[in-house]
Amino acid sequence: MAEPGSSSESLFTAEITPGITPDDGAPDLTDLVVRMDGVGVRRGTTHLLTDVDWAVELDERWVVLGPNGAGKTTLLRLAAAELHPTVGTVHVLGEQLGRVNVFELRTRIGLTSAALGIRVPNDETVRDVVVSAGYGVIGRWREEYESADTDRADELLGTLGVRPLAGRLFGTLSEGERKRVLIARALMTDPELLLLDEPAAGLDLGGREDLVERLGTLAADANAPASVLVTHHVEEIPKGYSHGMLLREGRVVAAGLLDDVLSDTNLTETFGVPLDVRRRRGRFTAWMR
Repeated sequence: MAEPGSSSESLFTAEITPGITPDDGAPDLTDLVVRMDGVGVRRGTTHLLTDVDWAVELDERWVVLGPNGAGKTTLLRLAAAELHPTVGTVHVLGEQLGRVNVFELRTRIGLTSAALGIRVPNDETVRDVVVSAGYGVIGRWREEYESADTDRADELLGTLGVRPLAGRLFGTLSEGERKRVLIARALMTDPELLLLDEPAAGLDLGGREDLVERLGTLAADANAPASVLVTHHVEEIPKGYSHGMLLREGRVVAAGLLDDVLSDTNLTETFGVPLDVRRRRGRFTAWMR
């Protein structure tokens, strides 16, 4: 897939591990990749999340929106098995946090975030940044990789439009180029769940639109994993995303089908200013009344 929207074979081959068929009284996790029940996260006296119930199915693409401090990144860290809830239960890929080896679980999840980008050595080549995801390490050392690994890394870099940069050092890339490389890394292991924390943040208009178009192409792949994308802006929602959640002060304002969730009323309540939202050609835009 050299250009957005071009057709090619799917990049995704992994079979999704089925959810757990419950015993009596246990939650039904069939076809679910994420399930949260009564979840809260507290740090000291500050409540980061409160009473969150959420379920993400195998074929869904979710976007999570809200203002700064709404709890979006905290929610994503729970889904990434990087954080445990203070109260409630979290199941990810059929496993309950607190009762599973999270290091093994994380190998089944693709994650990209600003925090991850900061940890990548500036002198790492772009290809090594991507291929090293196979060992779950940041900064290639003595690992040995097969040609199939480097071929997949190059294919993913091509999908994100940065294959010519494969031999460049990560520290020489622009912000937009770094974000694309990190998304390629997140896809390297053919994950069962893809988590994107503000992938278009800091990009100029052209860079944003190109990236959003490519993410829309990935979302349209029937074999792609379930995905969750966190953003502040409705304009950054790619085509093909099916569901949405709005957060404010750690609480869910609305969640469900995207067209139902992104209403004038819900956005106004979420961001605290009177907003109108419209959808055109599969994309959203919002403005103050």
